[in-house]
Amino acid sequence: MDKLRQSLLESPIIEKGEYEYFVHPISDGVPMLRPGLLREIVIRIIRKAEIADVNKIVTPAAMGIHISTAVSLMTDIPIVVIRKRRYGLDGEVSLSKQTGYSESEMYINDVSAGDRVLVLDDVLSTGGTMRAVLDALEQIGADIVDTVAVIKKAGPNELDESSHSVKTLINVTVEDGEVIIVDETGDD
Repeated sequence: MDKLRQSLLESPIIEKGEYEYFVHPISDGVPMLRPGLLREIVIRIIRKAEIADVNKIVTPAAMGIHISTAVSLMTDIPIVVIRKRRYGLDGEVSLSKQTGYSESEMYINDVSAGDRVLVLDDVLSTGGTMRAVLDALEQIGADIVDTVAVIKKAGPNELDESSHSVKTLINVTVEDGEVIIVDETGDD
């Protein structure tokens, strides 16, 4: 059994309101993230993503950072982190994101029209963060070469009615306090 699948099946579930949330090393940093799991994920991302002409990896803070850093080290593609803090730098673009359990502003720096980007994130659940990021990158004029989320939580999300497409490594659902693997290839 692969490490990603096993780690998801062992994930504890917590409730945030009516939202069942799995706690996982990739999405939460707890329990601890073991190098073998991160290595497996990075190799799978590199095999799955279109990266030949990408000149920047773009990731929302915070849990996409470790994944993107590892991919960057293996591909020599620089990283742009979308931050929750405004810096006020020239060209900074703000975006509003809303997830199943939070709402906030985020800020993009160092992405310009014509940049060819790979967007990486940990989990695609409600699609709120990813939709806001992809819309903002399009507004900037960046060319979104590919988009990958490690884990997709099954069910409707904000990208279903959009032109955006996100590749995933594994798709899961949470039922009665348990993670259920829906698709181990990540394809819908």
